[in-house]
This record gives sequence, structure tokens and C-alpha cells, in this order.
Amino acid sequence: MRPTLVLVHSPSVGPATWAPVAARLTAAGHRVRVPSLLRVGTGEPPYWPRVVEAVRNGLDGIPAEHPLVLVAHSNAGLFLPVVRAGLDHPVTASVFVDAALPARTGPTPVAPPGLLEFLRPLAVDGTLPRWTDWWDEADVAPMFSDPEVRQRVVDEQPRLPLAYYEQRVPVPEGWDDHPCSYLLFGPPYDGTAAEARERGWRVAHLPGEHLHQIVDPAGTARHILELTWGGA
Repeated sequence: MRPTLVLVHSPSVGPATWAPVAARLTAAGHRVRVPSLLRVGTGEPPYWPRVVEAVRNGLDGIPAEHPLVLVAHSNAGLFLPVVRAGLDHPVTASVFVDAALPARTGPTPVAPPGLLEFLRPLAVDGTLPRWTDWWDEADVAPMFSDPEVRQRVVDEQPRLPLAYYEQRVPVPEGWDDHPCSYLLFGPPYDGTAAEARERGWRVAHLPGEHLHQIVDPAGTARHILELTWGGA
């Protein structure tokens, strides 16, 4: 039974960041789910249980015995250990796509001190602007090649509470006792990819900006399949 590919987007953006890859994988005959994490920042902390709940809800209708491959982009990578622990389904592989890595042991901070220092002045009444509004246009524009795709991605972004980035996410022991791999797009995640390699994971490189999966969905899909099964 071939596993269902579960594409988990960063809570800082939305499911549109995975839509082109999901379409490519579906066209190639794979089962795909893209859970929506757009509401995980509502209410009071902690927020990580809502990430787990959102992924579970996104798997509605898939029998518990059906295997999954978890594919996480950006800071969604920090949640894969608790997501895996919170699922009834067997997880046969995890792929981190230009993603943050959970700590080897102990809880993982969602944002390092330097990023929190940058974010705190941006918050108004505890709420941050949309992720693409954090940066200058010169930094944002290269991530998009299609104006319509950019508009979809920008429009659906949530405005997360600062407290989301101040949280620490548990790391259940033994969460990585299955094949894990890493797909690097580029800086600043090159150091993270090197750490993944040190952990003994397979690592591939598809050069691009941080949202390269919407620029080259075919290449991204191909690499995910190669890292997971050695090909389509």
C-alpha cells in the first residue's frame, strides 16, 4: 500500500504554498493531503496542539492503518515530532523541505532569540503582520515568479500572535526512528541541511528561494519522491 503524502505548510503562510506540488503529485497518481493550519494561531497558547489537531482533521477519511509520509516546509518542521506522535496512522518517512529541524532532545523554540528580537517591535497588541510584510520588497519579490500565485499566497496568510513564535514545541523521544530526509533550497537553511546530514539523513539540493516549491513544483515533487522512495 503506497503511503499518502501529507504536505504540511508553515503556519506563517498557508496551504497555497503546497498547492502546485500537490497538483503535480496527484497528477502522477499519488494520494496527497494538504491540511490547513490557517487557524492554529487563534486563542491562547500553547499553539502546537492545534497544529496536531489541524493535521489530524486534514486526514479525515483515511483509515488508521493507512501509512503516511509527512512532508514539512519551513517552521512546520519543528512540529513533525508532535504531529507524528499525535497521529493514529503509521508514518513511514518524513521529508523536511527548506525546513527548521526539531532539537535532538528537549523542547524546541519556534524562534531563536535573534528572530524574536526582530519580531517584537513589529507586533501590535501582540499580533504580527503577515509574514511577507516583515520583509522588504527586494527580499519578497524573488520568491515569486507568477503574480497570481503571489497574490493567492499573500492573501491567505494569517496574522499570527507573537506568542506563537515564543512557544517551545515538545520533541517526543524516538520520533525519528524512521527514514528522515532533507531537501534544501538555499540560505539560510544550508547550515540546517548540514545538520540533517550529520544526523545521517539523506539530503538533496534544489537551488532556489525559500518558496521555491511554488516556482518549481515539478522539481520539488520529483525530489520529494526520490528522497522518499528513490523516484516516482
